[in-house]
Amino acid sequence: MNTVDRMSMTSQELAVLGMQNVAYVKPIDAEGKPAYAICAADGTQMALAASRDLAFAVIRQNDMEPASVH
Repeated sequence: MNTVDRMSMTSQELAVLGMQNVAYVKPIDAEGKPAYAICAADGTQMALAASRDLAFAVIRQNDMEPASVH
């Protein structure tokens, strides 16, 4: 699978692959303010962060690989 294919995968496709060491970051609106949801590959929201950089740092601190969802 090339880089482009991995970047266009849905959260369900990631879950099917069993990528338990991957978390994705998705921009959301949290109570009227921009935020970033940190989600497991199956789509379960695990945390919120105020910035994308902070979300990626939290994921890496937990020995996981971050991925962006647009």
